Amino acid sequence: MQQTPDPAAIDISALEADLNALRDRLRAEAGPDDVAHLLKMRWWNRLCFALGYGTAWIAPNPISAFFISTGIFTRWAMLAHHVLHRGYDKLRGDDGRPAAPPTLTTARFAQGWRRWIDWPDWMHPATWRHEHNTLHHYKLGEVTDPDQPEHNIEFLRRSRAPRPLRYLGLALVALFWKIYYYPTNSEATVYAHARHKAKQPYTRRWVLHRSLWLPWHAIGGRVWLKAWIPYGIYRFGLLPLPFLLIGRGAWLAVLINSVIAELMSNVHGFITIVTNHAGEDLYRFDRPISNRGEFYLRQIVGSTNFRTGGDLNDFMHGWLNYQIEHHVWPDMSMLQYRKAQPEVQAICARHGVPYVQESVWRRLVKLLRVLAGDASMKWWPAPEEKADPQPTASIG
Repeated sequence: MQQTPDPAAIDISALEADLNALRDRLRAEAGPDDVAHLLKMRWWNRLCFALGYGTAWIAPNPISAFFISTGIFTRWAMLAHHVLHRGYDKLRGDDGRPAAPPTLTTARFAQGWRRWIDWPDWMHPATWRHEHNTLHHYKLGEVTDPDQPEHNIEFLRRSRAPRPLRYLGLALVALFWKIYYYPTNSEATVYAHARHKAKQPYTRRWVLHRSLWLPWHAIGGRVWLKAWIPYGIYRFGLLPLPFLLIGRGAWLAVLINSVIAELMSNVHGFITIVTNHAGEDLYRFDRPISNRGEFYLRQIVGSTNFRTGGDLNDFMHGWLNYQIEHHVWPDMSMLQYRKAQPEVQAICARHGVPYVQESVWRRLVKLLRVLAGDASMKWWPAPEEKADPQPTASIG
């Protein structure tokens, strides 16, 4: 059983200094090797799609669907995620010139029409980037964190539904969560942010759920036009279409495999993404961050790593198995996270900061217990002078 640390015993300034020193060294060492590794992983991603669609026309089958699913998942969790976090924007070669091609930086990646080349998915890149990069990362574990699982599914945790029915509901959520959750949540947070800046009233939960299936609503219309309709046409209309040249049977097989792949990718993402910040051994927070040292501390005690090391293992995790390092420094390359992981763990041990790392399957069990209401996350105790019994309720 993990012991609850004493916040007063943690020297946040010393923790910050050690992590800053490691950050500076990692950034000084980064360069062409990091870009070469990214390009290698992009080829692995493309190979998944090639194997999947290259065999999908033969018959509906789980192998073709698996490769397509893995391509969908890794293009989002690995490529889009780290590129849109500016992980490769600042890397330089020995000659001082940018090491990454422009198409793998935020200046070009998934911008405009390139969305359909770089990252076609259920959510629009710009809205997801705001929801994830800005709100989730810098409000981690707060009430205003749009991706806080325990908070978002409080209705199920409080329900009187029998336990087997709750877990059945969670299985259905895993099958469809990305399709309905991220498009609506991303658009809702952008809408709420705009209303907040304009000093107009809003309720994020009403916005998120009430607009879900309403194409005539201010948010629902954006979801339909920017996410569901265009991606549905792309994935289930345009991509299977060329296989009609082989025959209607080939076209139908590709269509069925595409549907199966989307569901498999949803489950893959649910297991490796929703688990990142949930469990009875992780913490939530009832007030905004006050300084960089506190930011570091929260990212560590509010996140979990999975098993790390090796390109194949990391590829199948979408590099989300380095969640602690990624949250401490969101704008680093995938290779830097691998190099940083053992050193961050050692720094945490030196300062008495909990560092949680377990297999993704153990974390899935802990996530499901929290979502079903069989367990609850901890609240990080704040120093008395910062006490504020009212959690923040705005998105800014």
